[in-house]
Amino acid sequence: MGAAPSTPRLGAAGAPPSPSAAEQMFAALVGEKAYPISSEFWKQLLELPLTLQWPRDRVLQACHAFVQRVDCASLVFAENNYQTKHLAKILIHLVWCLQECTSTTSVSSVVYRRAINAAYMSSIFLKFIIENAKTDSWQELCLDIDRSEKGLENFPAENTLEYFLMRGVLDYIGSVDVSPESCYLHHELLNLMLVLMSTQLCSGPSPEPKDVHPFIDAAMLQDSSIVASVVQKLLLNFVTRPKIPLNASHPVFSDDGRPGVLQRVGSAAANIVLLPYYTFNYLVSSTPEGATSQLADNSLLVLLIMIHYRKCISTNESIPTNNVYTMDSNTNEKDAPVFHDNPYCKALNSAKDIQYDRADVEGNAQDGPVVRLSFALLFDALGRCLNDESSVLLLYSLVHGNCDFQEYVLVRTDLDTLLMPILEMLYNASRKTSNQIYMLLIILLILSQDSTFNASVHKLVLPAVPWYHERLMHQTSLGSLMVVILIRTIKYNLSKLRDVYLHTNCLAILANMAPHVHRLSAYASQRLVSLFDMLSRKYAKLAELKNDKSLKVISDQMEADNIADDMSTELHIYTDFLRIVLEIINAILTYALPRNPEVVYAVLHRQEVFEPFKNHPRFNELLENIYTVLDFFNSRMDMQQLDGEWSVDKVLEVINKTCRSWRGEGMKMFTQLRFTYEQESHPEEFFIPYAWRLVLSRGFSFNPGAINLFPVEIHLEDAPAGEQKV
Repeated sequence: MGAAPSTPRLGAAGAPPSPSAAEQMFAALVGEKAYPISSEFWKQLLELPLTLQWPRDRVLQACHAFVQRVDCASLVFAENNYQTKHLAKILIHLVWCLQECTSTTSVSSVVYRRAINAAYMSSIFLKFIIENAKTDSWQELCLDIDRSEKGLENFPAENTLEYFLMRGVLDYIGSVDVSPESCYLHHELLNLMLVLMSTQLCSGPSPEPKDVHPFIDAAMLQDSSIVASVVQKLLLNFVTRPKIPLNASHPVFSDDGRPGVLQRVGSAAANIVLLPYYTFNYLVSSTPEGATSQLADNSLLVLLIMIHYRKCISTNESIPTNNVYTMDSNTNEKDAPVFHDNPYCKALNSAKDIQYDRADVEGNAQDGPVVRLSFALLFDALGRCLNDESSVLLLYSLVHGNCDFQEYVLVRTDLDTLLMPILEMLYNASRKTSNQIYMLLIILLILSQDSTFNASVHKLVLPAVPWYHERLMHQTSLGSLMVVILIRTIKYNLSKLRDVYLHTNCLAILANMAPHVHRLSAYASQRLVSLFDMLSRKYAKLAELKNDKSLKVISDQMEADNIADDMSTELHIYTDFLRIVLEIINAILTYALPRNPEVVYAVLHRQEVFEPFKNHPRFNELLENIYTVLDFFNSRMDMQQLDGEWSVDKVLEVINKTCRSWRGEGMKMFTQLRFTYEQESHPEEFFIPYAWRLVLSRGFSFNPGAINLFPVEIHLEDAPAGEQKV
């Protein structure tokens, strides 16, 4: 198929093309002869059923023949697409098909087939070009077209092809509801969107003005009405999880359900051509539930890529004055990079609950179209899907960026809908990525900044926690479970990850909760005091090592100094951790002692752990309050006339009675610790690679040798010849 015939030999009118005729059509597509955009060739090409079974090397030849000069099987293929502009013409026909699909209420199956095939073939060749491009300006795409060509008279003169394509694709996604007829086209368009935006994988981790991303940049320039409709539709897809009809057949599959030529090659060489894994899963899935979530999942992935994209502005570049694509006002540090404002992120952050009246109750005028959907349905969908890492990132994006949604979450009385999946994932932290653990903790930190939230979690009682295996937990409060899981996460981090940032987040959440603790369970109270004990032992060991005279006899004095400096830094970190834990215990005893007899019992039971720090200059003022409590309750215990030995129940009985007479006399009032979350100064360096890692983890294959966005481990020993795995 390396050389194209002068004209493809097609079947009789109205008859399905023979395999040889279909092969000639594809040969013509990648061949040297340019077919005008108005040629009948395009109509017949896009109506092919794509059922011919081609071997992998034939499709490789097609891709190479189409886009680059290589020596393959002793044949030299020219850069045919550079001459024919066939890729650009397929993209234009795709938009025309989409416009036809949106302009009429009754769309024929033939039009759907053309659109689906155009999107699918475009995905394959675009992905091959992006993965194998030699320049970062994407000249290999050959998107420039001769606008004087017959058939292009009405092509918008002011539009680039990239803008024209993205407008057509996004307008369809945002304006056409998912239905049994349109669901496959939605699938292919979402998959095409991931391919179009994958140029980001080839750039470095820090966005720079020289970075060129033609398609996603064009998406950022779309009208605000299109932006709002796309964000709304992608969120609705995630919420409603549209079902794919099991009695339908995908046009790019044969009648017997076998994958057509391009799918077959895709599954054999996924780094060369794109495998639409969601369609394949649909065909082999045994249950509707296992098949119908892919459209929702891909909608979410596309949304995450779009809302976290940031376009860096050159210092010599004039900033657009329109309201669609403006400067990010948050980047005003001296010499800091300047970024365009992301309209999709802005649309998500300003989304409103559809159940409220459209008029702004505060009289604030809305600037342009507003995304409106049911927060109740979105809340429930997130609760069901939080075991998926991409859903966690969406929840973070909403509670951090959208004040209305955050407020909605905080007033819900069933906070366990969101918190139980989060806590269960933290409980299984050893099976989660560090990024996922960070996201979960940051979500909890953001929520814990609200005093109403901190009070509510202690009022919500859980009948059982079936996934907690260390002990039975019956009738425990959600707040007590949070304390237990956060302390467990700290201990896991100490033994495995040793990440200071993770420690700090856990302790910050506990500190925010402390003044509002109500009826903390016995187990949670014990774990809190045990946390102080564990950290104090780590601190004591570090202090002993730091003062070890053996360091002073190391022959290399510079090495000795470096070791001493490292230990001093670590000792300082543990000193801060210990102080925060003391602040947490102190806040509970100062502001909530009468409501927490189990905390008093735990402190009394393990009071010896505080003794070594009684005179420590960083801790003594906090320990004064703790010892004021200890002295008060110890004296009341001594006053009791007791027959026989003390039991736990008897001690708790005395503590409960004594709590009623507690007036806090002698306690020093300290300013409450209150931690708030702020994004790093360059969040794009984390979120752009993170979002793309999620895309790759969901089955989107990409040549690892072309990825510069983050380090990639390449395994060659298990890969077929000529193929690499991420």
